[in-house]
Amino acid sequence: MKRTLAIGDIHGGLRGLDQVLERAAVTTDDVLIFLGDYVDGWSDSAAVLERLMELDQQQECHFIYGNHDAYLFDWLTKGTMNWVWLNHGGRETIESYIDIIEDEEHKQSHIDFISKMKNYYVDDLNRLFIHAGFTSMHGPEKEHYASNYNWDRTLWETAMAAHDNFVPGDIGFPQRLRLYFEIYIGHTPTTNWNIAHPWNRTNVWNLDTGAGFKGKLSILDIDTGDYWQSDPLNDLYPNEIGRNK
Repeated sequence: MKRTLAIGDIHGGLRGLDQVLERAAVTTDDVLIFLGDYVDGWSDSAAVLERLMELDQQQECHFIYGNHDAYLFDWLTKGTMNWVWLNHGGRETIESYIDIIEDEEHKQSHIDFISKMKNYYVDDLNRLFIHAGFTSMHGPEKEHYASNYNWDRTLWETAMAAHDNFVPGDIGFPQRLRLYFEIYIGHTPTTNWNIAHPWNRTNVWNLDTGAGFKGKLSILDIDTGDYWQSDPLNDLYPNEIGRNK
């Protein structure tokens, strides 16, 4: 049966990605929606992009643009580096690109792939997929600052604050959350609250389960609520520190 599967932040953890794809028994019939932050952290950032490009050729995939992917794009296209990026996984990403960066055609294939990523995606059932969030009461298409797509945390904070106080339909239920049947995000690790699995607050699902740090990479079947996880990424990369600096 065709499934729609959402995948949380990978952060260069190819071993976690391969493991969780296998555990979820992903086939080419499945629709895969990746929520961004494919790079920066573990040592396989370039290889993660390669794997995603392979998957894109095999089946229906949607790739959301994350803030760490923006850092990578700026470096590949303009050589831009800053200490924030370098200290949050950028150094490991640059090292993973040593061979690719010297091959102009290969490098361009990565630039082209990142260029096609989406700031957000809305499916036929009015479910929104976005890396971080948006602030406009009229939805992400009316957002004044594009950086909010991959940096905003207030959407998740709003969902958390509303969870125990309102239900959809209440007069006080936040306007932003009323716009969509469900919303799927990454960006803010659930492990900040000691939650190790995909976490639902109101109608928002957070799938960043800390794979860039000591957490696991998660896949969620958005129709059934079933999920699968990799081993903790620091166990899969025992000789690395990822973003645990």
